[in-house]
Amino acid sequence: MDLEAAGGAAAAHGKRWRGESWRATLLLAYQSLGVVYGDVATSPLYVYKSAFAGNDIQHSAGNEEIYGVLSFVFWTLTLITLVKYVLIVLRADDGGEGGTFALYSLICRHVRAGLLPGGGTRDELMEEEKVTGRHGERPVSRVRAVLEKYRVLQRLLLLFALLGTCMVIGDGVLTPAVSVFSAVSGLELSMEKEQHKYIELPVACAILVCLFALQHYGTHKVGFLFAPIVCIWLLCISAIGLYNIIHWDHHVYRALSPYYMYQFLKKTQTGGWMSLGGILLCVTGSEAMYADLGHFSQLSIQIAFISVVYPALVLAYMGQAAFISQHHNFESSYHIGFYVSVPESLRWPVLVIAILAAVVGSQAIITGTFSIIKQCSSLNCFPGVKIVHTSSTVHGQIYIPEINWMLMVLCLAVTIGFRDTKHLANAQGLAVITVMLVTTCLMSLVIVLCWNKSIFLAIGFLLFFGTIEVLYFSASLVKFHEGAWVPVTLSFIFMVVMCVWHYGTIKKYEFDVQNKVSVNWLLNLGPSLGIVRVRGIGLIHTELMSGIPAIFSHFVTNLPAFHQVLVFLCVKSVPVPHVHPEERFLVGRIGPKEYRLYRVIVRYGYRDVQKDDLEFEKELVSNIAEFIRSTGECEKNGFVEDTDKPSDKLSPISTGIPLWEEDGDLNASASPHKEIDPQNIAPKRKKARFVIPKSAQVDSEVRRELQELMDAREAGMSFILGHSYMKAKSGSSFIKRIVVNFFYEFLRKNSRGPSYAANIPHASTLEVGMVYQV
Repeated sequence: MDLEAAGGAAAAHGKRWRGESWRATLLLAYQSLGVVYGDVATSPLYVYKSAFAGNDIQHSAGNEEIYGVLSFVFWTLTLITLVKYVLIVLRADDGGEGGTFALYSLICRHVRAGLLPGGGTRDELMEEEKVTGRHGERPVSRVRAVLEKYRVLQRLLLLFALLGTCMVIGDGVLTPAVSVFSAVSGLELSMEKEQHKYIELPVACAILVCLFALQHYGTHKVGFLFAPIVCIWLLCISAIGLYNIIHWDHHVYRALSPYYMYQFLKKTQTGGWMSLGGILLCVTGSEAMYADLGHFSQLSIQIAFISVVYPALVLAYMGQAAFISQHHNFESSYHIGFYVSVPESLRWPVLVIAILAAVVGSQAIITGTFSIIKQCSSLNCFPGVKIVHTSSTVHGQIYIPEINWMLMVLCLAVTIGFRDTKHLANAQGLAVITVMLVTTCLMSLVIVLCWNKSIFLAIGFLLFFGTIEVLYFSASLVKFHEGAWVPVTLSFIFMVVMCVWHYGTIKKYEFDVQNKVSVNWLLNLGPSLGIVRVRGIGLIHTELMSGIPAIFSHFVTNLPAFHQVLVFLCVKSVPVPHVHPEERFLVGRIGPKEYRLYRVIVRYGYRDVQKDDLEFEKELVSNIAEFIRSTGECEKNGFVEDTDKPSDKLSPISTGIPLWEEDGDLNASASPHKEIDPQNIAPKRKKARFVIPKSAQVDSEVRRELQELMDAREAGMSFILGHSYMKAKSGSSFIKRIVVNFFYEFLRKNSRGPSYAANIPHASTLEVGMVYQV
């Protein structure tokens, strides 16, 4: 009886868990409508107008043109967005994250073809795999062997990933302009002809300024409005589409046949081919859907698109085509668009909903741009920027002030410069299709290298989707002088910035490696290191995972005094979204115990949030203490290592020894409302002690070392930061001198330092300057 009851309870618990799981998935699917699908949902505003505008296509009485465009839109939306992205590409997540750079980091971790210092190089990734246990047996394919062998292929892979990333940033500039301006263009049919010319541009610019000005509040504060707006918008366009199909042309479904695509190209020829640059805008937002994968689950995004977004968009496009097929008296092909198919009595309400939906769609790509910049900055492919996390629960919701205002200025510039959706759509089309081409190429590598599928399957994927996208790419590139030059120019500028920063970072890292001081040099100085050892903990930041940085020898040569406990701290950003807390700290000892020299490597994923200085200091000391205790226990149990020899062996510390601290402020008795002269404030002194479990056996030597660490912690912690200046060696080429001496130094001086440096209290910081001749 008890067993039956237990089985029934377990079954009930399983059903309840599955029910809660499905409820959570459906809730995520609902939320994804507002964050992920705002961009693709607003594409009916401008697809038909962009396809017919300026392409010498006449809307004839036979309706071959409008049916052909509808057929292209339907099959492009089905093959590219539904089949490629929703059913295939979404499966290629990098620890739950998506996007072009996530694909690149996924490939690098499986192939060890990375070029990024700080966790992306071959040797460092091998070390990362050893520690995390992710290095399992992988079949060595010929593609993998070739990619690992030739460094030029690795450089091309990085440049290809950066190209896609730069185009996504360009899309972040163009999408808000296109969406908002297309929504506001509905005033053209709702106002006098002469009036709308003077109102559309100011209204669009005002909306864009408000959109970017509200970014610092974070998407989580207005997120509850997003999904209802997109739901209302999708319901609105699908209802209007269904009405137009029933009222005007219920045989429009025949245009879904691929035969009409052939008829369209046969009749329109060059004009029809050029119109593909406007038709491809029906899939804009597909890449943003993949980039926002980290905010939701794969299943929730698939459910939302297949059950809600896809049917609504198909009905909307069919309804517009049904209306246009029965009306041939447009003033010009430029007036063929969304608002002409909206019943006149509903135009004002639909206009308001369209503007709100355009704002939501723009919000999605702006947030996606922030995430991509953060990923690139974490992996040393973009200068340091200020990153503000606007949500304590969702790591992906961030705000970057510098990038936000730069996007706003560029967005206003292209809006005011072009003043119509034709040129804006041409620019956006080239950016969108370039990113899709990059994703297709990287995805074919993922199929072979990460999924271990047949190379023929990867080639088939590349040829099928690549052929379709190359056709659209060629149509967009032809319109280079009609606006498509904008994303090319923007991506070129961002590409130069990324390549210069990456090159300078690589050269700086190579200089550090080549000029590092051997551990033997340090050991030959004796326990006192040939200098005066004072109380406290000295924390030296370095990019090196082994050896002694040249900045330390430079410091002790000029100032022969240092702290009793010396920690060489290396903070690394590794090409994974998140590092588990138990895998974050690697701690090792340099030289014999009496030297009190430690090496600590702290690893963060490109979407991890770094802790503030107080929490980090406490966790750092706790992990060093646990390392001391665990190594002492190993020695006691007979696992003795020769500590007199230099060693860079590091141990992962899952949980540090709890550290109890209490501020010993000599002014604690002062009234909190009384003003105190900063010059007369006595220094604070922390009281610290380690909380060691009673079951732990700690011998006297380990206890003495822990006591010294505790005393040093009470005395305070000082941060030694290297301040390097890069200069090209004499005899370097002219281009190298320009890149290193001017471009890289300009970027370095105008960018923010490492994120950990921003959290360090200035009163405890000492910067050591040094010139790097690279």
